[in-house]
Amino acid sequence: MGTVSQDHDAQLDRDTLAAMYEETFRNLEEGTITEGRVVALTKDKVVVDIGYKSEGMISNDQFSSEELANLKIDDRLQVYIEECEDADGNLVLSKEKADKMKIWEELEKLYKDEKSIEGKVVSRIKGGMMVDIGVKAFLPGSQIDLHPVRDLDGLVGKVFPLKIIKINHRRGNVVVSRRVLLEETRDKKRQTTLANLKEGQLIQGMVKNITDYGSFIDLGGIDGLLHITDMSWGRVGHPSEMFTVGDKVEVAVLKYDRETGRISLGLKQKTADPWTNVAGKYPIGTRVRGRVVSLTDYGAFVELEPGVEGLVHVSEMSWTHEVRHPSKVVAVGDQVEAAVLNVDPASRKISLGMKQTAPNPWDMIEGKYSIGTKIEGKVKSLTDFGAFVGLDEGIDGLIHISDMSWTKHIKHPSELFKKGQKVEAMVLRIDKEKERLSLGYKQLDRDPWDEAIPSRYHVGDSVTGQVSKIADFGIFVELDGEVEGLIHISETGVEPNVKLEEKFKLQDGVTAKIIKVDQDERKIALSLRDHQLDSERQQVDEYHSSQGGPDQSLGRAVKQSRKRQQADE
Repeated sequence: MGTVSQDHDAQLDRDTLAAMYEETFRNLEEGTITEGRVVALTKDKVVVDIGYKSEGMISNDQFSSEELANLKIDDRLQVYIEECEDADGNLVLSKEKADKMKIWEELEKLYKDEKSIEGKVVSRIKGGMMVDIGVKAFLPGSQIDLHPVRDLDGLVGKVFPLKIIKINHRRGNVVVSRRVLLEETRDKKRQTTLANLKEGQLIQGMVKNITDYGSFIDLGGIDGLLHITDMSWGRVGHPSEMFTVGDKVEVAVLKYDRETGRISLGLKQKTADPWTNVAGKYPIGTRVRGRVVSLTDYGAFVELEPGVEGLVHVSEMSWTHEVRHPSKVVAVGDQVEAAVLNVDPASRKISLGMKQTAPNPWDMIEGKYSIGTKIEGKVKSLTDFGAFVGLDEGIDGLIHISDMSWTKHIKHPSELFKKGQKVEAMVLRIDKEKERLSLGYKQLDRDPWDEAIPSRYHVGDSVTGQVSKIADFGIFVELDGEVEGLIHISETGVEPNVKLEEKFKLQDGVTAKIIKVDQDERKIALSLRDHQLDSERQQVDEYHSSQGGPDQSLGRAVKQSRKRQQADE
C-alpha cells in the first residue's frame, strides 16, 4: 500500500515538473530577452540556465576580458533567445545581442525623453563624423558645432555630449547632434545674460570674431560689438593688433537696445580719458618727445602718450627747407622731439613744431649778413624764375633772373648757371618773416648803364655784332661789352610775309644803326633799314663827288626811300 502511494507521488512530481517546463516554454519566445543564471564556466563557454529544459551555451568571445575575469557561478545575465531548439535540440543564447537590444531600448528611451548621451568620435566620413554611443551613429557636419568646423580630423577621439535627433532600430540607423545641445546651452546663457544686462556694467566675454571695424564679443549666449574706436584712447590700425579669437576680455556695456538686441561695448571706457588733463600737462612751449604713428600729405602725427597725439605740420618741420612731404623728414616709428605750439582739448588737437627745438637760422642770417655783403655758395636748383644758392647755414638764397645780368636778356638761368656750380652773389634783401633771402649776381659788377654804355653808344652810330636771339618781334644783336641791342621787325627791312628765321641765323654778323639809347629802360634800338639808307646816301655822295655834280635821278630815289621810312615810322 505504501509502495503504491510513493509511486503515485513520484508520478505527480514528474507531471508537475513537466507542466512547469511546459509553462516556461510557453513564456519563452525566440527573439526576446530574458534573465538567466550562470551555472558553469568552461574554457570557451559560459553555461546559462534560463529555467528551460536545457541550459544554453554562450561563447566566451561575447564577453570582454574584464567581464570574464569578474564572472562567477550564480551571476545573473540578460540573454537573447536566438533559438529554443536548434537542429541538435540545443538552446541557443546570445549575450551580445541582448546587450545591443538593451542599448537600443535605452537609446529609444533617451530619444523619447529628449535626453543627451555621451559619444566618442571614431572616424570621419562623407558628410560628417561617425560616433560610438554604444552603437555606431552618424553626426552630420552641420550638427557638430554652432559654426562650421574646419579641422574635422582634429575631432577624432574626442568625447562630446550628443542628442539623438533620429532613430530607426529596424534599419540600425541613428543620427545625433551636438549643435542642438550647444544651442540649448546658448539660449539658457542668453536669457540669463539678458536678464542681468544693463548699461554701464562691466562684463566678462570672449572674442568670437574679428572684422576691420571691430570685434564681436560673446557675453554668454549673445554677442556684443566692440567697435575699433572704443578699443583704446590711442590709435588702433586694426582690431587684430589688440585681440585674437578666443581671448578673454572684460568690457563695459555702452548701449543695449532691447528691441533690436544690439549691444555696444567699450574697452577704453574702463580708464579715464587722457584728454581731460592735457592742457595742464602740455602747456604751450613745452618740449615733448613722442613716436611718429602716422603720415599724411600735410604732416606727421606724433603719439605723446596712449590716446594723445599731436600734429607736426610740414611747415613746422624745418627752418631752412621747404618740406613737400613729411616722409622726407620722418618715418613711422621714429622718436622725435617737438615743442607744443597750441592745445585745443575741446577739439582733441595739439599742434607741435619740430623746428622750434633748434635755433632759428634766420636770426643768425639777419645778424651775419648785411645788405651788400658778398656770399659764396653752390647752386642747388634752377627754376624758370631764378637760381637757388645754398649757404653754409642751411638757408637757400634766390638769384632772380632779373638780377643775373645788367646787359643780357636772360630767358632761363641755365644760360649762366649749372646745378652744383660755385657762385658768388650779393645780399640784396632779407625777409625774416617770410624767410626769404634775395641775392644778386649782376650786382657784383658796376652797372654799365650808369656811364659806360651811354658814353660809348650814341644815336646815329653804326655798330657791328652777332645775332644772339631771334624772336617774333625782332632779333637781338650782341654788341661789344656784352650789350644787346634789338632790331625790331619793322627795322629789319624784311617783307611782312617773310619770317625772320628765313633771313637771319644765330651768330650771323650784322651791322646796324643805333636809332635809340634808353638809359632808363636799359635798351638800345637798332635799325638795319636806316643803316642801308645811310649806305645808299653815302654812295650817292661819292658818286656826286666823282661826277662833279649831283645825279638828279639818284637823288630822287634816295628822297623817295626816306619818305617811305618816315611813313613806316
